[in-house]
Amino acid sequence: MNNTNSIGLNTEKSKTLVDSLNGLLSTYQIHYMNTRGFHWNIKGQNFFELHLKFEEIYNDLLLKVDEIAERILTIEGAPLHAYSDYANNSLIAEAKNISDGKSAIENLLSGFKTLISTQRALLEQASDASDEGTAALMSDYIKEQEKLVWMLKAYLN
Repeated sequence: MNNTNSIGLNTEKSKTLVDSLNGLLSTYQIHYMNTRGFHWNIKGQNFFELHLKFEEIYNDLLLKVDEIAERILTIEGAPLHAYSDYANNSLIAEAKNISDGKSAIENLLSGFKTLISTQRALLEQASDASDEGTAALMSDYIKEQEKLVWMLKAYLN
């Protein structure tokens, strides 16, 4: 009996990774929607710079959503694709009625803290499964987001 998938990963470990990646996908989707809402609803003195920054961030989040879904497919899983699944599996709550820059950035920082922590756990899980593709993806995301967190924190201070 062969216990590996078509790319040579252990089938059971891949199923566990798919579950974790779907949780991450859900969290990204809610974080994306929150950021999109900040972009649309931002008001105040820093409108122009924050409006553009939020657009930059949500565009990056959307790319990562696609990459995560494609990684799930690559390891022979099925990505979640219904909003109700995202809402039920996200580690980030919906943010509603936020229009001031400070609150929006604080919400983004909280969301990125959750994403980074989740990705670190997934990096370890992927390494244990010898899944270099998922591990590399998580490592790249962590590196980018740690720098973004530093920049967002600097903006607040």
